[in-house]
Amino acid sequence: MPMSDATLHDLYPPIEPYQHGFLPEKDGHSVYFEECGNPNGLPVVFLHGGPGSGCGPRHRQLFHPAHVRAILFDQRGCGRSLYQNALQANTTAHLIDDMERLREHLHIEKWLVVGGSWGGGLGLAYASDHPDRCTGAVIRGVFLSRPSDLIWFFEEAKQCMPDAWMAFHRHVNPRGSPLSQVVCDVLLHGQEDLALRMALAWQAWENALTNRHYQDKPLPTPSAQEAATLLAKYRLQSHYLQHLCFFPPDGLLSHLGHLSHMPVSLIHGRLDWICRPEAAWAVYQAIEGSRLQMIDSAGHNPFEAPMTASLMREINTRVDQLLAKG
Repeated sequence: MPMSDATLHDLYPPIEPYQHGFLPEKDGHSVYFEECGNPNGLPVVFLHGGPGSGCGPRHRQLFHPAHVRAILFDQRGCGRSLYQNALQANTTAHLIDDMERLREHLHIEKWLVVGGSWGGGLGLAYASDHPDRCTGAVIRGVFLSRPSDLIWFFEEAKQCMPDAWMAFHRHVNPRGSPLSQVVCDVLLHGQEDLALRMALAWQAWENALTNRHYQDKPLPTPSAQEAATLLAKYRLQSHYLQHLCFFPPDGLLSHLGHLSHMPVSLIHGRLDWICRPEAAWAVYQAIEGSRLQMIDSAGHNPFEAPMTASLMREINTRVDQLLAKG
């Protein structure tokens, strides 16, 4: 039975990598990668969100273990990757170069690109730069890092959760505008205690929008290790957002038109309050022949049941098609 014909209700069972390691150090960064599934299966590279988040065990479970050779890696400054300075030599161009180094290191000619949120934007940027190395792309909840996307997340999304935004605004205590600039400045240049409070407030606001649920309660007191991890994540994210994710000056959308020959699938939750559905529609309009699915009962979280099922079904459909071509 083709994988796309199966009814998907849950992730595939937990799986451990059959290989993992680090790319040779470059620019002070050693990028962690792992391979899961079938070493002879269809190569698929997975791009995590953030920036700054890293891959987790559940991401491995999105891919059919018998048919897919899944390659996951933690981007520079993230997760298990090692670095001397997380922000140094850390731009989208560096990440795209890392992907090419990883592809060559693993002796892969072409691979299917799968990414979500920031990973979706990175996946499209990579495909735009290296279309001859992609068998296609499956992009979920895409983040384009336009100025309007930052204004939405930090300010206008209060329309969806005004109580959660008011709590966020209270903790931020802005001294100017735009709010995104104030938040990122404190994370990157503020005193440690202020930066940590900002990171905790940002995390609470992001969680409220992702889960579409909010409870008014004090910010938690993290352990020293938790605080360090949280600060590293949101400092890296601030570094990227301050530079609009290092996308071209005229934006990513204007560079996607030449991907019309490539199978590109876009999946977006209609209830996504982190990355607006309009972003997926804009990509769909920019890439002739792309396929767009709006998931009515899903938001930004890839592990909400309707989104997980749709994402896995689309990955399997693409894998089936590529395997059928031989």
